[in-house]
Amino acid sequence: MRGFFSFLLVVLIGAAVVAYFSLFTVHQTERAMVLQLGAVKKVISEPGLHFKLPFVQNVVYFDKKLLEVDVPSREILIAGKKRIIVDAFARYRITEPLKFYQNIGTRLQFDSRLSNFVNASIRQVFSSASLDDVVRDKRDELLTSVTKLVHEQTNQFGVDVIDVRLKRADLPNQLRNNVYTRMQRERQQEAASWRAEGEEIARTIRAQADRQVVEIKADATKQSEIIRGEGDADRNKIFADAFSRDPKFFTFYRSMQAYEKGLKSGDTRLVISPNSEFFKYFKKPTGE
Repeated sequence: MRGFFSFLLVVLIGAAVVAYFSLFTVHQTERAMVLQLGAVKKVISEPGLHFKLPFVQNVVYFDKKLLEVDVPSREILIAGKKRIIVDAFARYRITEPLKFYQNIGTRLQFDSRLSNFVNASIRQVFSSASLDDVVRDKRDELLTSVTKLVHEQTNQFGVDVIDVRLKRADLPNQLRNNVYTRMQRERQQEAASWRAEGEEIARTIRAQADRQVVEIKADATKQSEIIRGEGDADRNKIFADAFSRDPKFFTFYRSMQAYEKGLKSGDTRLVISPNSEFFKYFKKPTGE
């Protein structure tokens, strides 16, 4: 009995080992290819659990999802023999695993070849484009042309290149510094021009304002003199009317004003005879 259980255990272990090396899983995001001694036996696109001959066949997996490869930065020539540094990336999908495996082999090998294709296509398309075209004006149009060229070159490998995009397109460091210095100088000259023009306008405005101030002050002085003259005339008229009505009171009033102004405290000295007409109201308040 013990020998039977030992045999059964060996059989179960053997079955588990065979099952382990015979069964494999294909996920929804994958395709699988079964190889037997390097030869392709079948391509599996349906997800699930599948069977292969143990120890004789092996499985190679290919992604269904969109794949991306970074293209190393390269310095290229554009229109006007200007040099720029281009950093790009490409996105692609493996559409025919069998053709891909037969022509390329592995994804690592294809990524290297795709980088070369992208660089060559960028050099070809960008060679007649200006810096403004690459950076701003025709960027999408140029990259569409690059994608089309790369797709034509890689379609034979069972691959669909979706698009090629730029991460950056910069001038080389020395040239970028020169361009920056030139732009800075141009901006400084432009700022100086605007500043000089602003100062000229400010001087014009100040001159106009000063002239208006002088005119306003002159007009105000004129008006004040007119008003003062009219006031003096009215005052003199009032005094004349008062003098004509009561000359004695007017003489008394004018004498009081003279006393107020002439006898103020201070350093002023008057040398006048006590019998002077000036003091007549001190002697007789009536002035007689």
